Amino acid sequence: MRILRGFGVFLLVLFVAVAGALIYFNGVTNPKLTGELRLPGLTGPVTVTRDRWGVPHIVAEKSDADAVEALGFVHGQDRLWQMEFQRRVAQGRLSEVLGKAALDQDKFLRTWGFERAARSILPALSPRSRELVSAYTRGVNAAIAQNRLPLEFRILGFRPEPWTDVDSVSWSKLLAYDLGGNWDDELLGAQVAQKLGPNALGEVMPPYPKDAPTILSADELKTGAHRTVPTESARLPAVTIRQLQAQLAAARSLGFVNVPGKGSNDWVIGGQHTVSGKPILADDPHLALSAPMLWYLADLKGPTLHSIGATLPGLPAVVIGRNDRLAWGVTNVNPDVQDLYIEPPSAKLTTRTEVIKVKGEPDVNLIVAESAHGPIISGVSGDAAAVGPRVALKWTALAPGDTTLDAFLGLNYAKNWTDFTSALKFYVAPSQNFVYADLDGNTGYYAPGRVPIRQGKDWDGSLPVQDDGQHEWTGFIPFDALPHTYNPVDGLIVSANNKVVPDSYPYFLANIRNWAEPYRAERITELLTAKDKLSVDDVKATQLDTVSLVWRDLKPYLLAARPDGDLSTRALDLLKGWDGNERAEAVPPLIFEAWLMQLQTLAQDELKNTGHVNSLAVLNALKTNSKLCAVNGQGDCAAWLTRSLKAAVTDLSARLGPDPAQWVYGKLHQVANNHQAFGGVKAIGWLFNRHTPTSGGTDTVDVARPDPGTYQQTHAPSYRQIVDFSDLNKSLFVGTLGQGGNPIGPHYADQMRMWKEGDYIPMSSDPADWGRTRVLKLTQP
Repeated sequence: MRILRGFGVFLLVLFVAVAGALIYFNGVTNPKLTGELRLPGLTGPVTVTRDRWGVPHIVAEKSDADAVEALGFVHGQDRLWQMEFQRRVAQGRLSEVLGKAALDQDKFLRTWGFERAARSILPALSPRSRELVSAYTRGVNAAIAQNRLPLEFRILGFRPEPWTDVDSVSWSKLLAYDLGGNWDDELLGAQVAQKLGPNALGEVMPPYPKDAPTILSADELKTGAHRTVPTESARLPAVTIRQLQAQLAAARSLGFVNVPGKGSNDWVIGGQHTVSGKPILADDPHLALSAPMLWYLADLKGPTLHSIGATLPGLPAVVIGRNDRLAWGVTNVNPDVQDLYIEPPSAKLTTRTEVIKVKGEPDVNLIVAESAHGPIISGVSGDAAAVGPRVALKWTALAPGDTTLDAFLGLNYAKNWTDFTSALKFYVAPSQNFVYADLDGNTGYYAPGRVPIRQGKDWDGSLPVQDDGQHEWTGFIPFDALPHTYNPVDGLIVSANNKVVPDSYPYFLANIRNWAEPYRAERITELLTAKDKLSVDDVKATQLDTVSLVWRDLKPYLLAARPDGDLSTRALDLLKGWDGNERAEAVPPLIFEAWLMQLQTLAQDELKNTGHVNSLAVLNALKTNSKLCAVNGQGDCAAWLTRSLKAAVTDLSARLGPDPAQWVYGKLHQVANNHQAFGGVKAIGWLFNRHTPTSGGTDTVDVARPDPGTYQQTHAPSYRQIVDFSDLNKSLFVGTLGQGGNPIGPHYADQMRMWKEGDYIPMSSDPADWGRTRVLKLTQP
């Protein structure tokens, strides 16, 4: 008993010590939210009113630049570590604070040259944009000067350097990588073509179904003729493929992962289809989850500027949202804007030495080479004489003169369709499907960005090519010829990363394998056309829909499987009669997703370490009894169904026990909001990470694909927005976690429950909707 009492005292002392430390750090890290502060550079007073959810409503009296400076200030107050981490990613300087474990990531980032590309942005921007960028930078530095540094800086033992204008635009380049490339598909395509032959491309990387919906119809295009573009390929030796896969692994470790179902949904409904007679616009971008959450909600008002919506800490604009006249939403177009070139030995290269500082280790000198096409991304080891051919990357986002920020700032100021499209003319990358609506009842769609026109008719950019002078870009699709529509007759525009245009479009946007599977677009259209008149509640229900059309397609093949053993038989019985709704509290969704994971390893024995094929590849294989179903040349698709089901139930039994009735989806399928630096550190990860059971699955509208190996949900609708033009202040938005960056602060995760359960925050500039507020007044020195 004396030992137990002593242990109890020890636990009590430990608890008091931990609690005391948390209280102390909470006190020294939480920002000043009330009272008055003086900010350098302000031309007049600014009021920052934070509502009950911590959303700042910023009002500047004298200039729009003052409002943007205040945005930089509140970003710095609430998300300074996130901003520091993001700029270190852009700079390739993670090793300085995280040590040798981040060296491969830094090599990848320095080789691609994200910050070098960001430096070319500023000279290309308009005077107004440069003024706002500088104002934003002043605001961030004013927040740093408050010396209320987040916990992460104290744990790692360093202070942030002053923020710069380059830092204020550099994260856009990483977003362009995350949303706007296909070089990894080119790499996979090269492997498929070389190991299985070019005819196998359509099996491993299936084309978009001919009867599936496109965002624009042939009638809306009213132009063009079908252009056939065959494919050719250049061989890559195994050593080069391994080198490029190492680059891909470094990118994935930073959260930049091209997974099936990743993307976004947006749609706009014309007034003829709504209860109010006014348009409704909805958007939910699907991106990698993190803690703190990626987005920061804000309301920004100056003398001529008023916009509200989702901002990105580190960028001086509302990226998705509305102003007083119109609203916009975005999904990824994913045009083919990247090409891999195999450079000949005679190619002229320039080199530079990047010095990477590594915490606790000697500096590392990395030699980076570039050809006329772009950086050499093979053989990134620090050795200029890397083994194997040199592969260069050409990409629109690395070219100088990127004016995308001009476009986003222009949207914040736009008053009508003319202003809206005029702003989008400055858009470069990553190309997005913009949906539009305004107070006058107009709706529209545009897909802006630089999309290359490729030389000749025998090259579609889907596979690596030789640098032989026959595979070059000759320009970009003219802005007026990019896909767009204004006030479509049917009054409905739906975008879910599906194919943008039918084959009648006269330009080449992307290989037919680039588009997302059509399941989300089909389900959204199905729901929005089921009623004559739609309300905001109908739109909510659509955003939160978790019915799987993948199950609907695969069901007849899966239920015809021959079970091997009692577990397989019981699991198959539980799937019979299931309606395909992937709810967290149900059992069938876990059995289905576990089985689907196994089925998606369809080509791994042939291709080795290529990840998972998508659901269409599985469906097509089962329909045609593809040879890919054979394992090491043995068996057929019937045998593959039996084998994959047994593998799935064996895995679930090991995780959750031998009774399939206990295999509840939410026990394994949990949203993983993990801290990017400390999320995997057991000693402190628990403080930063946030997990909760979630519904949804592979290619459901509320997309929630389980991660193979963990079943966790690593990508999700990272932000939801519904704009109601019957009363703009009745609009809604919500994020995945909360506004704050302090893990023990009140707004770190206070939106998570609402996001999970389908609730929203008022997207309102009316103080009556804000609840309890805290007011901070900012004045000039």
